[in-house]
Amino acid sequence: MAANIAMASLPLLLFLCMGVTVYSDAFDQRYKHGDFVPLYATKIGPSHNPSETYRYYDMPFCSPEHVTEKKETFGEFLNGDHLVDAPYKLEFRVNKESEIACGKKLSKGEVAQFRNAILKDYYFQMYYDDLPIWSFFGRTEEGNRADEFKYLLYKNINFDILYNNNRVIEINVWINSSDTLDITEDKEIDMEFKYSVKWRETDISFKERMEKYVMFFSTHHGRSNWFLALDPCLNVLIFVGLFSSFIFGLLKKDIVRYSLDDEESVYEQEETGWKNIHGDVFRYPKHKSWFAAILGSGTQLLALAIFIFILGLVGVFYPYNKGVLSTALIVIYALTSSIAGYTATSFYCQLDGTNWVRCLLLTGCLFPAPLFLMFCFLNNVALVYNFATALPFSAIVAIVLMWSFVMSPLLVLGGIAGKNNKTEFQAPCRTTKCPREIPPLPWYQKTIPQMVIAGVLPFIAIYMELFLVLASMWGHKIYYTYGVLFMVFVVLVIVTAFVAIALVYFQLAAEDHEWWWRSVLRGGSTSLFIFGQCLYYYFARTDMSGLMQTSSFFGYMACICYGIFLLLGTVGFYISLVLVRYLYGSIKCE
Repeated sequence: MAANIAMASLPLLLFLCMGVTVYSDAFDQRYKHGDFVPLYATKIGPSHNPSETYRYYDMPFCSPEHVTEKKETFGEFLNGDHLVDAPYKLEFRVNKESEIACGKKLSKGEVAQFRNAILKDYYFQMYYDDLPIWSFFGRTEEGNRADEFKYLLYKNINFDILYNNNRVIEINVWINSSDTLDITEDKEIDMEFKYSVKWRETDISFKERMEKYVMFFSTHHGRSNWFLALDPCLNVLIFVGLFSSFIFGLLKKDIVRYSLDDEESVYEQEETGWKNIHGDVFRYPKHKSWFAAILGSGTQLLALAIFIFILGLVGVFYPYNKGVLSTALIVIYALTSSIAGYTATSFYCQLDGTNWVRCLLLTGCLFPAPLFLMFCFLNNVALVYNFATALPFSAIVAIVLMWSFVMSPLLVLGGIAGKNNKTEFQAPCRTTKCPREIPPLPWYQKTIPQMVIAGVLPFIAIYMELFLVLASMWGHKIYYTYGVLFMVFVVLVIVTAFVAIALVYFQLAAEDHEWWWRSVLRGGSTSLFIFGQCLYYYFARTDMSGLMQTSSFFGYMACICYGIFLLLGTVGFYISLVLVRYLYGSIKCE
């Protein structure tokens, strides 16, 4: 029944994909000589604080007589992209030299505003034929004295544009550092904003024009992002493979030893190890509602990740598809709510749970509630500071309506289907009435050391690519190598699974039968190391500062790491359950 519900949601997902693809194809514009090609300005902000962005005309630039805003998509709202007409006119294949865009008399306050922007390394972002471009307002240089600085505002922007036949291929911006205006003194200044345009022909094809935005991370040895990302993955996989062969050898030896049918051998054999707890290993965990809710949410997030990677691999998330990734995350998460509802209630009923409605409510709130509360807090901060990333009330209403009329009904339908799925928990041996006492365990087999051990190897496999992802999310980079990211994700899941198998085996061998919650904590522990790398990245690799930037970084990264915890915790439990069922199904238990 879960498959039927997922299939019912599939047309909506396909509609989303088709819409995104059509949206992408719409950028294949062809022009004739002299045709007007729109140049849109979107946002400004300090380069070291990616979340602190403002609208372009919040700075006292001169503007066209009639400024029109481009109609924004929902994803552009989420990204804070408010596209407006820029004051520069860049006709197709029309060269210009020191063309005056507009003139303006800057007041003392406007001069101070520009001076403050230059001090904070403000940049502006524009889109030309949906190709992103960035540049700075000005620069500082030393004055006559050591403690003095001159503030120089750039007056002339130079656009270098490449074309192939009738298409725009590439655009670059460079500044003539000698053509500046000194705004050090606090006085009114007459300012003329100029621009130059140079068109050059290239043999780069239209399909290849986005390759310059691909974030390849290379060293002086010329190694590509593929090698740098997969090198630690392969090393970890080799280690995990060797260690797994050792574990599987122990498992085979134990199964053979415990499966002896000779009565004399059984009598002489002292029953120790994991066979000794066969009457307790399938004892249901405490807090069954929470446990099932975690599995439901983790399964939904796993499905979300798979769908996102599929869209990324087929080329949907091109850099000029502004906001499509954010939109896809929200829509697909809503459409996969039926998976969460079905998984949670089905497993909860298998554990003889009686209040499945409570379990369903927990599933619906476990991940979305903290995320929505964090979003509301950060959006209010953005509104107070008048940041461009602040969502309007209409966008928030759209999210609430999607949660109310799409996510919640699908969650309920999945929950009802899971409740009506009359399947029993498959346990190969019976559970005794009284739980067996767990013997004293060495320190390295307790919960926290086990989480540390379980999280190290998966983290080592992904730390290189994780740095690139952070640079894309919180820097002025565009991440494009979804094939690499997908391979790293697959390796992460594989390593998490094998580590979970090894640790649950050692736990059972120590006659500790409380493996249910422990398997979830071990599987999700990698998220703690990921958050640790986020801390290192923030303090050691960036110059981020301010309430908005700090709260945005740690707030959203905490939510992302929480989602990773649920996803990998679910993987850790399910693979542990497969091993436990296999172990006790391979021997005779009375």
